[in-house]
Amino acid sequence: MREASFDIIQRELTAFARRARATAARLHPELPLVSYTLLAHIDDRHGCRATDPDTPYMLDKSTVSRQIGALEKLGLVERHPDPDDHRIQVLHPTEAGTRALASTQASRRAAYQERLADWTEDDLTKFAEYPLRHNCANSANAAIPVEPRYPSSSRSTCGDNAGRIGIHAFRNPYV
Repeated sequence: MREASFDIIQRELTAFARRARATAARLHPELPLVSYTLLAHIDDRHGCRATDPDTPYMLDKSTVSRQIGALEKLGLVERHPDPDDHRIQVLHPTEAGTRALASTQASRRAAYQERLADWTEDDLTKFAEYPLRHNCANSANAAIPVEPRYPSSSRSTCGDNAGRIGIHAFRNPYV
């Protein structure tokens, strides 16, 4: 029974990932899921340094650099000097980036609301908790705090805080 459950989980998470990639493509046809995820991260944090997204998403710096470059080329992200330290460049979504992200997120939310319309509140709460629990199992930084992070350098982790804070304090970046 356990093996069958693992097979179902693997298959359904793969289907979920394909839908996530399609969401990124709706934002821009040349935009991979990683870029979409980084744009959402920058928007959620109301700006961040280019080096900030590598740890929570387990990406190497060269991948982050390439994806940020692509977002800049598409006019979705721009750099501004940090007001406290002009040596630091802070990434911010452009107006076009914010609009495109909001539009994509609204259509995604509407699709979820339609798909899950007949689910009970208890079912939705449990469904929301499972991916968070899964993503926190092996990584202290898998759940990304919704609160703006920049310029603070503190980092929230799943660890012991996830149970006390609750699922509503986090947004899953892979959705």
